[in-house]
Amino acid sequence: MGKTELLVTLIVFNLFFVMFVIAIVLYINKYRARKKEYMNELQIKNEIHEKELLTMQIEIQKDTMQQIGRELHDNIGQKLTLVSLYAQQFLYENKTEGNEQIDQISQITNESLQDLRNLSLTLTDDNIQQKNVVSLIENEVQKIKSLKKCEIFFENNFIKDDLSFSDKNVLLRIVQEFIQNSIKHSNCKAIHINLESSENLLWKLSIKDDGKGFSEDLIKSNGIGLSNMRKRAEIIKADFSLNSKENEGTEIIIQSNKKP
Repeated sequence: MGKTELLVTLIVFNLFFVMFVIAIVLYINKYRARKKEYMNELQIKNEIHEKELLTMQIEIQKDTMQQIGRELHDNIGQKLTLVSLYAQQFLYENKTEGNEQIDQISQITNESLQDLRNLSLTLTDDNIQQKNVVSLIENEVQKIKSLKKCEIFFENNFIKDDLSFSDKNVLLRIVQEFIQNSIKHSNCKAIHINLESSENLLWKLSIKDDGKGFSEDLIKSNGIGLSNMRKRAEIIKADFSLNSKENEGTEIIIQSNKKP
């Protein structure tokens, strides 16, 4: 074989080799692109599934709470009403010593009946439907103040007429969950809640405690039960941010720029 033929053979071989390498590289890149696309699609499907699952859980919880509320109102409420009526009748018919104790029983029964009605109203969505968002949060604040677990403050410059049922429901549940987490886990002394709105902002809710906080790694791992609050915000397409530092407390900010 002459030098020319050998040179041509080497050139052809090198060309085939280069083409083969290029084909391998293109195949690998295409495989990686397809794998990345598949993983993105899988992540999107998982996120959609989680949102649907949370929405379903909220609906089930809603139906369950409504059923419990109705049972409390219709069953136990009626029995307490009868006890109150019997006590009042006994007082009227028996004007003797010991009536003071019977009167106390009547008062306690009436107070229990009122508490039961309030609980029933809270469990049913009529409470959320009928009250505005400021009143709902104020009610939660008053409940925590009565427990004397920590100081809690609520400020607002909410200028809108009110929010949709979905927004009110999500905001109320997030407030409740944050307060419960703070009291239970953070050893906080104070919780500050602020609700605001403007012409360009539908609403913005910020909640901050002065508890022990937690590390950034724990935020990323969702190991502190805060993922539900984030998912609730996603359901109503609201922006959610969480900031926490050890020994400096925790703060969440949720806001919606959508038009009412």
